[in-house]
Amino acid sequence: MKILCDADFIVYKSCAAAETEVDFGNDVILVTSNFSDAYSATKRALSKIQKTLGWSSDMILFFSDSVNFRKKILPEYKGHRNRKKPCGYKRVIEALKEEYKVIVKPGLEADDTMGIYATKYTGNIIASPDKDMRQIPGQLYNFDEVFTIDPDEGAKWHLIQSGAGDQTDGYSGVPGIGVKRATTIFEEKGYSWKTVLGMFKEKEYTEEDALTNARLARILTVDDYDFDKKEPKLWTPSSDYRVNDGAGSTAKKTRTKVK
Repeated sequence: MKILCDADFIVYKSCAAAETEVDFGNDVILVTSNFSDAYSATKRALSKIQKTLGWSSDMILFFSDSVNFRKKILPEYKGHRNRKKPCGYKRVIEALKEEYKVIVKPGLEADDTMGIYATKYTGNIIASPDKDMRQIPGQLYNFDEVFTIDPDEGAKWHLIQSGAGDQTDGYSGVPGIGVKRATTIFEEKGYSWKTVLGMFKEKEYTEEDALTNARLARILTVDDYDFDKKEPKLWTPSSDYRVNDGAGSTAKKTRTKVK
């Protein structure tokens, strides 16, 4: 059993915290970083995850590629996140490769690579604070609690995000509909592609708009990736696509918070 870790988040946070500004005056401000501090903070964060989960299992670190396939779907995707990586980011990753297995797949975000790995090699646990990972069946540690997510719950969460959108990632979903409202609509009308289309068309948006949001929201699984071509298979639902109805879309909590 392995821990599949969203290391992008951890390394970014650790390197940003290690930065220091030096103001020379005359419009000159230099940003410096202490590599040892950044690397030590990263190692502490990774060790804390292993200690919290109580596992001595192997940990695999996942990072996003510099190229993102979602920008071909929507050029504005994560457009507000154009800030450069903090100082030392690449060097910390190179150093981590000496101690951990590191996986980066061309054109994919770390979320997608974890999703593919977790559904190809089941029985592991994903460690990520990103709510998008609630789409992936299996165990998820969100840095607060551990959840067990079954396939239907993951599929429901994907539909909810398709309708609600994600402002932090730059796709809007249906204006005026957030996660809470979207969940209510799906619970009333069923978790189906027909319900998604109804939400968009009610606001005078097209089926193409709905499909764009659904493809942006989708975290890739082993079934969404062409291993021969080394590229994603864009999600395309049938007109009668429907998730098995059940009790809500909230993942089942299997472990409480560990300090």
